[in-house]
Amino acid sequence: MLILIAGPYRSGTGDDQVKMAANLKRLEEPSYALFKAGHVPMIGEWVALPVWNAAGGKSIGDDLYEGIFHPVAHRLLQLCEGVLRLPGDSKGADNDVRIARERGIPVWYKLEDVPGCG
Repeated sequence: MLILIAGPYRSGTGDDQVKMAANLKRLEEPSYALFKAGHVPMIGEWVALPVWNAAGGKSIGDDLYEGIFHPVAHRLLQLCEGVLRLPGDSKGADNDVRIARERGIPVWYKLEDVPGCG
């Protein structure tokens, strides 16, 4: 399954790039376990960051940033077959969960609950 890993990225960082990088690393932590279980892990920022950079992105949170980051996650949810929601406050991740549920896509809150990862 293609599984979106959702959790805090920008939330709680004050747009500090070091803190955002640490959040991305936390999002990436379950990716190998998902891969070993036969899944394809996906993180929205893996797609959004290069798109934003290619578009000339300069300032975190500007109109260009907002016009890319959340829409990328929304588009990925059209392709994903599951969402792994990691702990931590995140309006974006909460929205990903809401969209997934509306579409009947399973949402897991623990890695061990994902099929093949228990």
